[in-house]
Amino acid sequence: MAWDFSTEPEFEEKLAWMREFVREEIFPFETLSLSHDAMVDAVKPLQDEVKRQGLWASHLPPELGGGGFGQLRLGLMHEILGQTVYGPWVFGNNAPDSGNAELLAVGIENSGREGHRKQWLEPLLAGTMRSAFSMTEPGAGADPTMISTTAVRDGDEWVIDGHKWFTSNGSVADFLIVMAVTNPDVHPYAGCSMIVVPADAPGVDIVRDVPTMEDPVEHYGKFGGHAEIIYREVRVPYDNLIGNEGEGFLLAQNRLGPGRIHHCMRWLGQSKRAFDMLCERAVSRTTHKSTLAEKQTVQNWVADSLAEMTAARLMTLYAAWKMDREGASAARVEIAMIKYYGAGVLYNVIDRSIQVHGSLGFSTDLPLESMYRAARAARIYDGPDEVHKVTVARHTLKLYTPVEVPTEHVPTRRLAAKERFAHLLEAATANT
Repeated sequence: MAWDFSTEPEFEEKLAWMREFVREEIFPFETLSLSHDAMVDAVKPLQDEVKRQGLWASHLPPELGGGGFGQLRLGLMHEILGQTVYGPWVFGNNAPDSGNAELLAVGIENSGREGHRKQWLEPLLAGTMRSAFSMTEPGAGADPTMISTTAVRDGDEWVIDGHKWFTSNGSVADFLIVMAVTNPDVHPYAGCSMIVVPADAPGVDIVRDVPTMEDPVEHYGKFGGHAEIIYREVRVPYDNLIGNEGEGFLLAQNRLGPGRIHHCMRWLGQSKRAFDMLCERAVSRTTHKSTLAEKQTVQNWVADSLAEMTAARLMTLYAAWKMDREGASAARVEIAMIKYYGAGVLYNVIDRSIQVHGSLGFSTDLPLESMYRAARAARIYDGPDEVHKVTVARHTLKLYTPVEVPTEHVPTRRLAAKERFAHLLEAATANT
């Protein structure tokens, strides 16, 4: 098997352009406290430049206005864009809009509902509409088979009732993609569907943006917030169904697989940023008559961080490579591994960088404290670490069969070897 993570020289030039563009043009927005509307206006010229560079919405095929880059090249892009929360937004591939656009595109292909293209997909790709993915429910946790939100067909309409939360960007979205039970009489994996619900539809009650460790100050209508939403007899046209009835879980897996690769590469971008701060501080700060770079503990932090980031990067690029070649299902184990391993690397590197900066790292004078709070969520969303470890373990253990005597049991192996090589042993004995 040959692995090749290199890209064409022309794309390498694009990556170099992105590195400078993100640092020089996007990083400065982190220091400002702009409202969502002000941010939309501020980044518009940057988005126009990205479109001129041919890098807008690169996760989508060319016929939908994207670059059709594939997961490997997208991963390399997200490693750069993920250094700042605004990077994916400026490049038109921010979550949840990027994943929702893919859902709509697949749904159109599966169902032939071309009306979704002009009504939802094209405005989403143009950046004139925002979306949210409304799947997580209080009480259901990491088990999506416990979804209780229902969508009952009534003539040419769906009637939706349920309680969702952690609907990212729900309070600023123009429309919501709701995962709901449409057939309670079959297995949950075959009984859920996805339906487009306009955010201003009667009965949609966006209760609040849930304060979190990442953003503990309660607010409403802020980009990046996680909304709690109650759906009370919300009526939408039947044709708002994405794909076909019962395809909810299939669509969700198609959405989440690539999304996890993008998450992990964005985490590597964040990790590298924290690592650069760690190393800069180590060579700059003197204490007890020597620099921190000369302290063995700090040297260990540098070495461990670099090794962990390198391992996570190779694991993630391999998963992307495998997905491009064999599809998301074939890369399921690799995707699960990078999700929990990459989240741990992100957390560890930021933690070490804070430690080497001392009180400065703990303060808001550096971005490390906000990066640290955001990093803690990485081990929870898109499935907690423990769920992904179960996936890896189950798939791995299926490759093994139970035995009464261990395969490597030396006495048993010795007996088998004596029987197999009896003639050699007899000859050796005769010659002594």
